[in-house]
Amino acid sequence: MVIERFSQTVINSGVFRLYIAIGFFATLIFFTLNADFFTPMEMILGIILVTIILKGISNMMLSLIISLFNLDNKRNEFDFKYNEEKIQVMLNELSVKDVMDSNEKNLKKAN
Repeated sequence: MVIERFSQTVINSGVFRLYIAIGFFATLIFFTLNADFFTPMEMILGIILVTIILKGISNMMLSLIISLFNLDNKRNEFDFKYNEEKIQVMLNELSVKDVMDSNEKNLKKAN
C-alpha cells in the first residue's frame, strides 16, 4: 500500500516524462545542428531510438527507486502505534481495577 502510493506519486509528479522530453528535444537539437552529417532517415531513427532508450532507462530508475524504498521507518511507526495502544488499554484496565478495589475498600469500611 505504501509502496504503491509512493510509486504512483513519483509517476504522477511528471519527473520521468520531463526527463524523456528533455532527452527527446536534446536529441532533436543535436540532429538539427549536425544535419550535414546525417540523412533524414538516420535522424528520425536516431530520435525514435533515443526516446525509446530514455523511456527504458526511466522505467529502470523507477523500479530501482521502488526496490530501494525503505519500509523500516513505516514499520517502526506502526509498531509504535500498536504498542502505544496496547499500553493504553493496559493502563485503562489497571485504573478500572484500582477504582473497583477502592470501591470495595470503601464498602468494607462503611459496613
